[in-house]
Amino acid sequence: MPSVKIGAVTVGQAPRVDVTADILPLLPGVELLERGGLDGLTQEDIAAFQPEEGDYVLVSRLTDGSSVTFAEKYVLPRLQNAITELEDAGCRLILFFCTGDFPDTFQSRVPLLFPGRVLKGMAPAISSRKTAIVNPSPLQKDQSLEKWKLYLQEPVSFAVSPYEGEAGVRQCARQVAETDCDMVILDCIGYTQKMKEIFQEETGKRVILPRTLLARVAMELL
Repeated sequence: MPSVKIGAVTVGQAPRVDVTADILPLLPGVELLERGGLDGLTQEDIAAFQPEEGDYVLVSRLTDGSSVTFAEKYVLPRLQNAITELEDAGCRLILFFCTGDFPDTFQSRVPLLFPGRVLKGMAPAISSRKTAIVNPSPLQKDQSLEKWKLYLQEPVSFAVSPYEGEAGVRQCARQVAETDCDMVILDCIGYTQKMKEIFQEETGKRVILPRTLLARVAMELL
């Protein structure tokens, strides 16, 4: 049978080989096409997108493996262009490789699947106490708590970059282990299956990994 085309939009640069390494095995019979909000831009170009006070902060990966922090407002038009390109390429569904919040302004002829929205629907159903929310940057702490306090009783924020190796991830997991949180949400598409296993090993708690959750929901829709 011919493969089904689906699209993936990252707020950083495509391809996101770090993400697809974990999710492609969960997407049998699928041809995945990728586009990014920072495609074609240099580090110098992206430096102009630095967040200021009050901006919604995003953290993502570039094709050289480095990570960047920038304000969402600068990439929204570029993300719309990515959506349109993937539609024109014949994609039946478009996944967002980002758990951040986005305005309801994107135009699309096919379904857009946002892992952040899936998480916000799922997490309250399985957590009844404190939940540890892990983000890539301390700059995201306030916006993370502002978001999650609407859905969870007692969210607690932690920060560790998924793009700077596993040693920091393990240290963060040990900090989470000292809390009375009953669940951990790795609130970034950059966290890997291996990082989930580190948190499970160090904390003994339930851990939700957005990238594999996203892939499984996609297959349900397909």
